[in-house]
Amino acid sequence: MNDNMSATTERFYIEDAGKVFAKGVTNVTVKGWVHNKRSSGKIKFMVVRDGTGFMQGVLVKGECDDQSFEDFEKLTQETSLVVEGTLRQNPRNPLSFELGVKSIKIHQIADNYPISPKEHGIEFLMENRHLWVRSTKQHATLRIRAEIIKSIREFYDDRGFVLFDAPILTPSSCEGTSTLFKTPYFDTQAFLTQSGQLYGEVGAMAFGKVYVFGPTFRAEKSKTRKHLTEFWMVEPEVAWNDLDDNMKLGEEFVEYVVQSVVSRRAAELKTLERDLTKLAKVKAPFPRVSYDEALKILEKRGVGVPWGEDFGAPQETALGEEFEGMPVWMHRMPAQIKAFYFKHDAANPKLALGCDLIAPDGYGEIIGGGQREESYETLQKRVAEHGLNMTDYQWYLDMRKYGSVPHSGFGLGVERTVAWICGLDHVRETIPFPRMIHTLRP
Repeated sequence: MNDNMSATTERFYIEDAGKVFAKGVTNVTVKGWVHNKRSSGKIKFMVVRDGTGFMQGVLVKGECDDQSFEDFEKLTQETSLVVEGTLRQNPRNPLSFELGVKSIKIHQIADNYPISPKEHGIEFLMENRHLWVRSTKQHATLRIRAEIIKSIREFYDDRGFVLFDAPILTPSSCEGTSTLFKTPYFDTQAFLTQSGQLYGEVGAMAFGKVYVFGPTFRAEKSKTRKHLTEFWMVEPEVAWNDLDDNMKLGEEFVEYVVQSVVSRRAAELKTLERDLTKLAKVKAPFPRVSYDEALKILEKRGVGVPWGEDFGAPQETALGEEFEGMPVWMHRMPAQIKAFYFKHDAANPKLALGCDLIAPDGYGEIIGGGQREESYETLQKRVAEHGLNMTDYQWYLDMRKYGSVPHSGFGLGVERTVAWICGLDHVRETIPFPRMIHTLRP
């Protein structure tokens, strides 16, 4: 490497190219990996990635030092290297930048990389997930995931919510005993959490408004494109909020997350070929329909179900299509299909004050929640009716004895939200290392 050049170049990250160029800095150093390359006689091209983005480097004989021009032939996909050169606007697209390469220093020649530009089967790609995440679309998806998580925290932190951490190891069920992962815990048995909600309610009684954010686990033997056995969920819980307050909070939250991604990650959405006009329409308030009203819509669309049944993928898809690309709230569902902690509707005790937010384009439920039962006597009765161990839930019942108030909350699944915003076919691409029935490695 030319030592004189090293003294006058500035290391930068590809995602900051516009800012660096605007400051008048053109002599730069990129540390990264070869994504691909091609040659055309006296001009050679390579795309370099550094983890923040991808940039084309152009090697011209006479402008690049002779050794680097020769070393270009050694480069393989994913070879790690240091590139020094001149940052300039791309003549074919003045809104992007390229690097006029002056020198390269190879750090390590990569072995024959198994994931080439050709098509690969999904099983092969999943087996090589540790390498697949380097590709352009996977890179874009996971950058968007990180942006979604950042915007989630921003939304709640900026509104005075307290982050309230719930345990991952729990003594009992939150969402039904049939989907619990069991694990030995010293001289007893514990479970991996299905939800932090019950603990979030504790936080709401102490701090007024909190959010729980972390991994959750469901032992569902489901092979659909919407299910993982390990996924991340954010769960706000607010004292004194009723069902309508809860839906208002949820739609403002979803709008904030979607519009933050549109604003900050437009380049990644473009890489995924996502239609930004659809996402731009996602603005509160969202349409709201009761369960009974939803049944009429489904009947009209030919996918009706008997009253009292939960909705599956065909019903959620049809409901999402009714409102021209907008998420839609469905509320006041049959109490028989909801968990024990839901408050029932005073006007019709057969209904629970629950609410689900259905995303458009077939992505289904991304939020589930509602108003919680605040009466000690009523909740105690429900625990018994659901066949649950009263001792396991006594701490939860206690909150109804010491200053109980109406309260509501919901859970938003991060992976389904990423899939919807990115326009992906399957949630397995929304998390670095997905866990499904037959997927535990890498």
